[in-house]
Amino acid sequence: MRKSQNFTPLLDTLLNHAYNKVVSFHTPGHKNGAGILPKLRDFTKRNVYYLDVTVFPEVDSLHDPVSCIKHAQELAAKAYNSKHAFFLVNGSTVGNIAMLLSACDPGDSVILSRTCHKSVLAGIILAGVWPIWIKPIVDQKRDIIYEVSSKEIEEYIKNYPEAKAVFVTSPNYNGVCTDLIKIQEVCNKYNKILLVDEAHGPHLKFHPDLPVSAAEVNVDMFVHSMHKVLSALSQGSILHFKSDKIDINRVRRVVSMLQTTSPNYFILASIDAARMQIVKYGFKVFNKLIRYCEQAREEINKLPNISVLTRKEIQSEYYDLDLTKLTINVTKTGLPGYKIEEILAKEYKIQVDCADMFNLVAICGFGTAKEDIEKLVYALADISKKYSGKHKFWELQLPPLTTEVVMLPRDAFFSSNTKRVPLKKSAGYISAQVLTPYPPGLPILTPGERITKEVVSYLEELASFTVRVSGQEGELLKTIKVIK
Repeated sequence: MRKSQNFTPLLDTLLNHAYNKVVSFHTPGHKNGAGILPKLRDFTKRNVYYLDVTVFPEVDSLHDPVSCIKHAQELAAKAYNSKHAFFLVNGSTVGNIAMLLSACDPGDSVILSRTCHKSVLAGIILAGVWPIWIKPIVDQKRDIIYEVSSKEIEEYIKNYPEAKAVFVTSPNYNGVCTDLIKIQEVCNKYNKILLVDEAHGPHLKFHPDLPVSAAEVNVDMFVHSMHKVLSALSQGSILHFKSDKIDINRVRRVVSMLQTTSPNYFILASIDAARMQIVKYGFKVFNKLIRYCEQAREEINKLPNISVLTRKEIQSEYYDLDLTKLTINVTKTGLPGYKIEEILAKEYKIQVDCADMFNLVAICGFGTAKEDIEKLVYALADISKKYSGKHKFWELQLPPLTTEVVMLPRDAFFSSNTKRVPLKKSAGYISAQVLTPYPPGLPILTPGERITKEVVSYLEELASFTVRVSGQEGELLKTIKVIK
């Protein structure tokens, strides 16, 4: 077995198979592209479909790897300092759920922030565990939310010593990273399992000017989306295992249970390729990219009505910034962020990753060119000239988060004993659904929580703004699903 990080065993095996032009009597039914709709095949050309194969000995099995997939996962584990790497074809969503199902038994409790991804809440529900929610920190000046730090985590561990695990998200969508080294020290001190959603940080380990990665810290498990910043195809991710507290065979069973038995080999091969690229070329690529992003920050922050988050603004003993993420504040233009997102797409042919009322988030990745960043800066400068804020924007604020979880989220979510009640009459009921307003982008209600008068007032306030509420199960937020 070749151990060099220059080697791409899965990609090479798949390419060799494709070059052989084997006649297919296996799934999928398009048969090496012959059955693909012509207008799609004309655009993509045919070669790509030779990479879309099923499980057979030559290309190995994701659920029971013995050859090229096993080798590719071993190289990924070595690249990221983990004991084992599991390739994922359904994104970090599967990784987050798998971490909770592997680390926790039903009835256990987990300390985590409400800034977590929706997949983490899905894991909480499926695992049948109790969430111990930490109220995150809101930066009113910059209109962003921070992940919790080691200070808050230690306080919660002392208050809830029964907690089995701590779940942390770092970096967050804005590129803000929390103090993983100190958090790991706290978890080690109190013998707690540490799980990290580092979906947005597979590049951090490979440049000294970027924040510390979970790969460099003795966490138990962490997940990487190899497609968010690196070159893998969408959905391509890796779950990394480093623990001496969790049974690796349980992790294997859980991951296999969550993944399709018909994985897309093109996605799998792209994970293998992305690993090789970041190890071999990562420093060089991100050395340039960081410089381009810092130049962009300097130019954008000279604009009259638009600004961008800088490391200097947030760096402290608890927080750092991924310099490849551009969080662009547009409140002084007088337009909400999602309107600026629309203008960028329609008038300048630029698509950012996400937007809320206050900010745009532009992700710069392995394939971002200097010219791309220059186009973004030019467009923002043009927009800044055209629009000037006269509207009073709603300040980003944390909703009055209830801390009374009176029913297991799993029991509340799957309960058939539910009904819908008018929002204004819902106080006192137990929520049976998730409600997440954007902004601030964190759930105000989760299944199993007691609805308070403060939550009702907050939701009624949201209804007077053009604020999107995920999970409302209707166009207007007029009713809430509750336990009878």
